[in-house]
Amino acid sequence: MTLPTDPLWPRAGGWPSPADDGENADAAILGVPTWRTSLSPTGAHATPAAVREALRRYSPTILLQGDPVRHAIARPVEPVDLDDALRVVDAGDVDEPDGPEGEAAVREAVGRLSERTGLVVALGGDNSATYPVAQGAQATGLITIDAHYDLRDGVSNGSPVRRLVEDGFDPSRIVQLGIADFANSPAYARRAAEWGISVVTLDELRSRGAADVIADALDIAGAWPGDEASGVRVHLDIDVDVCDRAVAPGCPASVPGGLEARELRALVRAAGADVRVTSADIVEVDATADAADGRTVRLAALCVLELLAGRALRSPRA
Repeated sequence: MTLPTDPLWPRAGGWPSPADDGENADAAILGVPTWRTSLSPTGAHATPAAVREALRRYSPTILLQGDPVRHAIARPVEPVDLDDALRVVDAGDVDEPDGPEGEAAVREAVGRLSERTGLVVALGGDNSATYPVAQGAQATGLITIDAHYDLRDGVSNGSPVRRLVEDGFDPSRIVQLGIADFANSPAYARRAAEWGISVVTLDELRSRGAADVIADALDIAGAWPGDEASGVRVHLDIDVDVCDRAVAPGCPASVPGGLEARELRALVRAAGADVRVTSADIVEVDATADAADGRTVRLAALCVLELLAGRALRSPRA
C-alpha cells in the first residue's frame, strides 16, 4: 500500500545504518528473526521486516501536556519529535539467528551495538531471541512482560529464561509480569518460586497499574550492587502474547482476556524511561498469521516507538 506524502507529517522508521566512524547512537534497532525452535508453527522470521513497514504508518511524535495556563480549561500540548530528540540507527537483521552459531552471531551483534548505543531494541522472531540478546547486552537484570514463565526444559521459544538461569543469570534479579491463568503448569510455577524469581500475575498487574509495577520491578531487576549504578543493565523482554487475543491475533499463544494494547504500551514506555534499561526485545509476533488489518504487527511497531519515547523522556539529546 502506498502511503500519502506530507512534508509536515514525518513518518517513523527509515532510520540509517550505524555509521562506520564510531559515532554513538541513542538507540539501535536489530532484527533477530528466530523461529526454528518454536513450539507452535510460526512465520515469526517475517516479522522484523513487517514491523519496519508498519512503523511508516506512524509519526515519530509524542504529545506532552505542558504546564497549566491561568484560566485555561486544558493544558497546552508540547510535541516532541523523536527523530529530533534521539539518534536512532537500524543495524538490519542477523541472518539465521537460530542454533548455536546463530545465537553466537546475535550475541556478537548485540554486544557491538551495546558498546555505542544507549538502548538496543531487538525485533523478533519468537521468544528464543531473548536468550542471546540478553547475553549479548550483558544484562544483569531481566524483566519479562509475558503470559508465560519460559522456564520449559529443552531449547525452544518456551525456554529462554531457564537457559539464562542455567548459564549463570541471577534468578533473584528476574521479574516476570503478566503471568496468566490457564497458560502455565504447576511444575514451572514451582520452578520459578524455587529459583526465587519474582512473579506478578496478570490480574495483579492490571489492578496495580504500569507505573507502580514497573517501579517495583526495576527495584528488583535493576538493584544497584552498591551505591553506584555502574554495571547495572536491565533487559526488557516484551512478549506480545501477553495481550488479549482481540488485539494480538498474530501471536500464536495469545489468549482472550490478556492485556489491552494501551496497558502494554504504558508498561513499555515506563520501562524505557529508566536509565537502567539498556536492551529490549519484542517477540512472539507471527506476521504471516496476523489479522487482515495487521493489528498485531502494528502493536509491535508501537512498542518500538514507546521504547524510544521512554528513552527520549529520560535523556533527550541536546
